[in-house]
Formats: sequence, C-alpha cells, structure tokens
Amino acid sequence: QVQVVESGGGLVQAGGSLRLSCALSGSIVRINTMGWYRQAPGKERELVASISSGGSTMYADSVKGRFTISRVNTKNAVYLQMNSLKPEDTAVYYCRNVGAGGASWGQGTQVTVSS
Repeated sequence: QVQVVESGGGLVQAGGSLRLSCALSGSIVRINTMGWYRQAPGKERELVASISSGGSTMYADSVKGRFTISRVNTKNAVYLQMNSLKPEDTAVYYCRNVGAGGASWGQGTQVTVSS
C-alpha cells in the first residue's frame, strides 16, 4: 500500500505562482507514474500533468507553458510548479501514483486563484 500526501495549495491572485508537493510513503515500487489531477466544483476530475519514472512528461493543453511537473525519485516526491495562474485553475488538486500494485490517490489540496 502506498500513501500519498499533497501540500502547497492556497489562495493566490491571478498571474501568481504556487508550487504543489506530493510525498509518497509505504510500499513504493521503483517504476511508477505520478500525476496531478484537479477537480473544480461541478466538473469532472481531469489530468493536469504526469511524469513517468524515466522522466517523460505530459500536460493538459490548458496548462502547457505555465505548469511544470518534476520528481525526485530519491525523495519519492513529485512537484507541480504553477505559474501565470488563472481563475479557471481554481480546483482541488490531487496527486496520484500508479505502480505495479495499483493506483493510490492523495486527499487533495485546494488551489484558489482570485481575479
């Protein structure tokens, strides 16, 4: 079982930046994919960005050029640097780990961008 804990959310003005962190603990496998998802009120959860254990990344079109996902394998951590934030980025952001044992989700962290 893998435990996933997010941190770093908060309130920021449009155009500002935030950095989200996600830490894994428990039965972590070396080969896994980690991703950030978000869910805004009344909307479905959507993939924001993901990164493989080899470092390959992918981004939703809506965040390309503004968000950067990274990971530090020795710390079992993944980060999401969010720049040029927009009000439409407001959501609960979730970290997800997918490995050989299945998928694990964190509890989420709220990001609110004011206009």
